[in-house]
Amino acid sequence: MISDEQLLRYNRQIMVPGFDVAGQERLLAATVLIVGLGGLGCPAALYLAAAGVGELLLADGDPVELSNLQRQIAHGEADLGANKAQSAAAAIARINSAARITPIPQRLDEAALRRHAARADLVVDATDSFQSRLDINRACLAARTPWVSGAAIRSEGQVAVFDPAAPTACYRCLYPEDSAPPESSCAETGILAPIVGIIGALQALEALKLLADSPRPRSSALLILDGATLNTRTLRLQPNPACPCCGPGTPAERAAESHP
Repeated sequence: MISDEQLLRYNRQIMVPGFDVAGQERLLAATVLIVGLGGLGCPAALYLAAAGVGELLLADGDPVELSNLQRQIAHGEADLGANKAQSAAAAIARINSAARITPIPQRLDEAALRRHAARADLVVDATDSFQSRLDINRACLAARTPWVSGAAIRSEGQVAVFDPAAPTACYRCLYPEDSAPPESSCAETGILAPIVGIIGALQALEALKLLADSPRPRSSALLILDGATLNTRTLRLQPNPACPCCGPGTPAERAAESHP
């Protein structure tokens, strides 16, 4: 049961059509795993905490560096050298002391990803690695846990929702391993600070919609943003019948059949 203090704190989003008290109660009971507390993970984590998600698992093994401060808004000058998961946890606690926060100050291998994904109601992918996203995809398929993927570079970004409980494409359907997108980093090609803020905020929005069972998130679609022109386009995603992660005969398909 939501308290009077919570009604006051969250009343602006409770008033949103399709959200209501029931949506807020779902958020308060939810657990979200955020993988990566850099440019995308910082705004996603701060907005999810501010919106009232009950428990946040924050995973990142990297330290805060000076070059991060241009865009990674959960970290400040006093956090230089600190672990990003722990620094973000401190920032979240200042926003919402009622949130239950578990920093995981390490890079999650696939076994750890599966374990934490099974514990979570939703995973936010805020990594910058194709391989990490493949690992998250496999972990979430195995755990039947929905996840929100984001990516940003230069002045461009993209967001997609993958829900194993829905008959939709998985990440491997979008990017087969033999056609992986070229890897590039902010250190190599640059990044405009607000781009990661926009994409991270969109990831938080999609996560809130899914967790609160509010208007449906954009599963089966990839949103692409061109920050230079503010143009967006949406690509429909189709399941790949030959996908080695979610296709016929795979562990993910067998898990789906056992959880109708």
